[in-house]
Amino acid sequence: MAKVTDLVKRVLVGRALRSGQLHEQLLPKRIALPIFASDALSSVAYAPQEILVILSLAGVSFYSYSPWVAIAVVVVMLTVVASYRQNVHAYPSGGGDYEVATTNLGKNAGLTVASALMVDYVLTVAVSVANGVDYVGATIPFVGEHKPAVAIVIVILLTVVNLRGLRESGAAFAVPTYAFMLAVLGLIAWGGFRLLVLGDDLRAPSAGFTIDAEQANLTSFAAAFLILRAFSSGCAALTGVEAISNGVPAFRKPKSKNAATTLLMMGLVSITMFGGIIALGLASGVKVAEPSVVAHDLHLPDGSPVGPGYYQQPIIAQVADAVFGGGSLPFVIISAVTALILFLAANTAFNGFPVLGSILAQDRYLPRQLHTRGDRLAFSNGIVILALGACLLLWGFNADVSRLLNLYIVGVFVSFTLSQIGMVIHWTRHLKTETDPRIRHQMHRSRVINFFGGIMTGLVLVVVLLTKFLVGAWIVCFAMPVLFLMMKAIRRHYDNVAVELEITEEFDESMLPSRNHAIVLVSKIHKPTMRALAYARATRPSTLEAITVGVEGAEARHLQDEWERLGIPVPLKMLDSPYREITQPILDYVKTLRRRSPRDVVTVFIPEYVVGHWWEHLLHNQSALRLKARLLFKPGVMVTSVPWQLHSADRLKGRPEPLAPGASRRAGPQVVKKDIKAKDEIKASDHSL
Repeated sequence: MAKVTDLVKRVLVGRALRSGQLHEQLLPKRIALPIFASDALSSVAYAPQEILVILSLAGVSFYSYSPWVAIAVVVVMLTVVASYRQNVHAYPSGGGDYEVATTNLGKNAGLTVASALMVDYVLTVAVSVANGVDYVGATIPFVGEHKPAVAIVIVILLTVVNLRGLRESGAAFAVPTYAFMLAVLGLIAWGGFRLLVLGDDLRAPSAGFTIDAEQANLTSFAAAFLILRAFSSGCAALTGVEAISNGVPAFRKPKSKNAATTLLMMGLVSITMFGGIIALGLASGVKVAEPSVVAHDLHLPDGSPVGPGYYQQPIIAQVADAVFGGGSLPFVIISAVTALILFLAANTAFNGFPVLGSILAQDRYLPRQLHTRGDRLAFSNGIVILALGACLLLWGFNADVSRLLNLYIVGVFVSFTLSQIGMVIHWTRHLKTETDPRIRHQMHRSRVINFFGGIMTGLVLVVVLLTKFLVGAWIVCFAMPVLFLMMKAIRRHYDNVAVELEITEEFDESMLPSRNHAIVLVSKIHKPTMRALAYARATRPSTLEAITVGVEGAEARHLQDEWERLGIPVPLKMLDSPYREITQPILDYVKTLRRRSPRDVVTVFIPEYVVGHWWEHLLHNQSALRLKARLLFKPGVMVTSVPWQLHSADRLKGRPEPLAPGASRRAGPQVVKKDIKAKDEIKASDHSL
């Protein structure tokens, strides 16, 4: 069983890597870009559409506000990219927003950022995969009918790829990410050329459609609120920007410079794609409505509703249809790589979450296992936890993108805002001690950038909370404090344990117990019992006795008679058990010994079978396991397992151990009777003493 499990693990994850090979997993910029930028780049597939969908609630006339909303999103994006370039230079250790907030604003601010990012990473995986499943489900009915199951399978596949290590996952994701970038940039370039140079008239499939306003005759306040809501939805394009600041240690040297360059490249490409798609969408007359009302609010050119059987194409597909023609090879390629990039966008979270979890575990805010690297030098435990969280969300929300999007981007803008405020404090603190005019000038410039970034992201956060709180963002606002309190509790536990385990003078004086009372548990006289007795004698305890529980009278008397007949030089004590209970009489007896001599220790030796099959565990050692579980809570009691390997365990041992000198002589010939073999083993232990 173990060999089969190991074989499956090696096939899926790959050959284990030595710790010294960590440098081989570091990423050049060409691989780091698709790994860390896939989330930000993929937002082009839905962020422009979300702006138009929200504005469509007030009718097609409100589309005129979309260029201004898009410009506002682009300004925020430029500001955040410029701000985070300062972050990666100032804090290259990989702590990102968490480290910035902790260092400059205190531990509570750092934990707030950490909880926000953890929630956002899980949502990134869920939203990206659900969106990709929606895209594929429109053309493959089976996928559309089983969305949650298909989405969970895709998360599992992404998990396996990421467990193979950063470098391998980057190589796997680089080709589709670059293909998406080239396809969308090519779409924008050719569409712009046709519009501006050739003067062609681009028409999207929905260009002649009309939309019934869900919210007609809006007041000025309601109209402003709707525009702000569209802006907050468009700001989904900023998700993933923070991932590079958390992943700086994964870059090749010079780490900070390479990370900052990758961040700039990602920002420029994302802004170009975002602006180009929404501009071509407006130029070609794209019409998109809220998915829940599209059947009756979106009308065909003849004025009739599109009906429940209508599939609303995503904005990229409609623009590709207008530029290249529906069904053409470029159209098919763009549709395919868009669906693929939506799945791969989750990879950004698969690289950011484990690193953040590792840092939090190192600071004792999360279980220490999250700081341990797996076979392929990835933080495997963090990857698995992220996958489990995303699968739970996909199952709980039925892989519904519109419901999941309402939970999105709250966490990331909390981290953006606190990080930028922290960076302002960082530069202010360093300006007090810096005397070099050139460096002071750079610090002043960086502080201005971060200050402006903090103002912008803070305003966006307020807008997001106001416009999305009642439609789902309250769940994130509830989850973040829960995570915050959980991490505080974990840290408090670790601190309490450290204090409790600290060596004190009182402990030094009482470290050596007065005496050691040894007890060997006996159920019957056989080889495991003989080995346990021999080993207990070899430890030279102050006192040694064998203990058995007399459940069946005849069986107990037979055991005592056999013990005396074999002449075993260890006294056997029979504990009475009128209610046929085995564990409690032993616990009571140990408690009596401890009460009699509190400064002594009691060592309990328990013979156990070592088996080779999983089902054999159900047939053996159950009483021993229950007894050990109870004894471990008794102060001053040591529990020692004495293993006896059954033949079924031979297949797990590998190369057999050579016999010790004289072992064959002590064991005697195979034809020796059981009672003589038992005496020989006891005599051998006497001789060794």
